[in-house]
Amino acid sequence: MRILIVAATAPEIDPIVAGFLSASERGPRVLGYTYAGHDIDLLVTGVGMVATAAWCSRVLAQTPYDLGLNLGVCGSFDPAIAPGTVVHVVTDRLAELGVEDDEVFLPIAMLNLPCDSGLVNARPPQNVALNALPAVTGITVNTVHGNARSIAAVIERFKPQVESMEGAAFMYACLIHDLPFAQVRAVSNVVETRNRGSWKMADALHNLAGAALSILGHV
Repeated sequence: MRILIVAATAPEIDPIVAGFLSASERGPRVLGYTYAGHDIDLLVTGVGMVATAAWCSRVLAQTPYDLGLNLGVCGSFDPAIAPGTVVHVVTDRLAELGVEDDEVFLPIAMLNLPCDSGLVNARPPQNVALNALPAVTGITVNTVHGNARSIAAVIERFKPQVESMEGAAFMYACLIHDLPFAQVRAVSNVVETRNRGSWKMADALHNLAGAALSILGHV
């Protein structure tokens, strides 16, 4: 099986690829590996939805794959999803896509404009390790939330459980190319007034690596 792994930054997947074999350059930002009998291409897009969408579209247009995996970290709005938890994001949306009508934010879906702002993974791969992860709903943002007022507003609008800066862009690219995919993330922090001291980044990366290798081992 040929698998594309997409990550925003190298540190998010360094613990995962440490166990892979035979790295080779497959193209700009793409390294090729083997693991568990699979050919794996790793694409590091850079941070943000624009970079992710552009690089995913380029790579998927050039190479056929059997499975796409987006691996990274995220913040949690849901108090039941503690830092360190690995989740499977099955629905995602571009939370900032819309217009301001004075004090009111109108999501793009309310404007009758042609745009797929809400994305659903209707046919995730059947994988024992993936199925064991909590399935959650996410939002993708350009600005990570760190203000009590904006956090309350986005929770009221969309009731998200997690947020990232890339997830919806990856999902959109896979849907366009009809590629089976999964967005898998580890919670590094609670979404709150910014407090780096409470983050559990090391735990998140360790648990993400374990989950990702288990998923690959069950493909």
